[in-house]
Amino acid sequence: MKIGIDCHNLEGKRTGAARYLMNLLKYWAEANAEFILYFKNQIPDDIPESKNFQKKILKSGSNFWFEHILLLKAIKKDGIGIFFSPSYVLPLKIPKNIKTVVAIHDISYEAHPEWYSWQNRILLKWISKKSAKKADMIFVCSEFTKNEILKYYKVESEKVFIIPLGVGEEFAPRNSDEGTAYGIKDKFIFYVGAIFNRRFIPEIIEAFKKTTTRLPEYQFLISGPNYTHPFIDIASLIKKINQEIGREAILYIDYVNDKDLVNLYNEADLFIWLSSYEGFGLPPLEAMACGTPIITTKMASLPEVVGDAALFVENPKDIDEINHKIYKVLSDEKTRSWLIQEGLKQAQKFSWQKTAEITFGLLLE
Repeated sequence: MKIGIDCHNLEGKRTGAARYLMNLLKYWAEANAEFILYFKNQIPDDIPESKNFQKKILKSGSNFWFEHILLLKAIKKDGIGIFFSPSYVLPLKIPKNIKTVVAIHDISYEAHPEWYSWQNRILLKWISKKSAKKADMIFVCSEFTKNEILKYYKVESEKVFIIPLGVGEEFAPRNSDEGTAYGIKDKFIFYVGAIFNRRFIPEIIEAFKKTTTRLPEYQFLISGPNYTHPFIDIASLIKKINQEIGREAILYIDYVNDKDLVNLYNEADLFIWLSSYEGFGLPPLEAMACGTPIITTKMASLPEVVGDAALFVENPKDIDEINHKIYKVLSDEKTRSWLIQEGLKQAQKFSWQKTAEITFGLLLE
C-alpha cells in the first residue's frame, strides 16, 4: 500500500505543522511501508534518506494549484492507497477509494474569525471544514481541539483521533558553548512563536518594562513573525518601550533556526508563553524539556501539555499580574527550582517516537 504525503510545508521557513511532519518522517524512514513525498518546488536537504521514501517535485507557484490540481493528478497516477495531509487541507476532489487522513492542529479561525483577515478567514474555514468532512480520519493533538472540531464541524466523533505531539531529543538541558547572540548581553527571558493577538505580546512587553525597574540586568528576546489581526505594530512598540527603559532591553527577530532555538531555550532564565487559544502549544513543552521554567495560561489545550509544571497567569490582560509572575520566577530560587524539576518530568511524557508510532498505526488501520 502506497502512502502519499503532502510535504510542501517543509520548504522554506518551518512553522509548527512542518516540524510535526519532519519529526514523523524521521521515524517513518524505518517503517515497513512505501511513502511518496510530494513537494511543491524543492526537496530540502534534511529530508531523511530512506529506501521507503520516493520524493517528487510538482513544480508550482501556487499553493492552491499544487494542493488541488497537481497533487490530485499525482496521487491518481502513482496509485496512492492512503493520502496524509499534515496540515489542514486535502485535495478537494480526491477519489473516495483513497483513504484520506488530515491533521488539524487547531481551528482558531473558526472559533475566533475576528483574529484573521477576511481572505484567510474564508479560505481556511471553507477548505479546512470541507477537508474535515471528507476525511476518513482526522488527527488532532489535544482533547481541546477534538472538542472544538466536534462543536464547529459536526463530524463523527469516531473519526477524530487524539495523538499528542512530541518533543525532540535535542531539546534537553545542556551547557551551550555558542555564546550569546541576537544582541543578548547576559540574562534574558524568551518567547518564540508566531505573534497572534491571542498571545498577549503587548501585555507581556509592558509587564517586562515594569520588571526592569527591579531587575535591570534582564533582556527580553521575542522571536516570531507578526500575524496580528487587527494589526499591532510590535516593532514600533518595542522601540518605544526601549526608549522609555533607556537601553536595548527588548529584542525582536522574525525567525531562529532549530540549532539556535535549542541554545536559546537553554540559555533563557524564563520562557513565557501566554495564550487564550491553542491546539497544543509546542514551545512551552520544548522549553520545559530544556530545563527552563515557564509561565503560561491555564486556557484551551495548555493544561494538557504543561500539567501543573508551570506558573500560571490567571488574567493575561493584567500587566501587574504578569509582572509579578515574571519577577517571582526570576527572583525566587525555590520557585525556579520546583518549576525546572516538574517541567523536566512533564516533558518526559511526550516523545516524537510515540507520536509517529501511533500515527503510523492509525494510517494503516
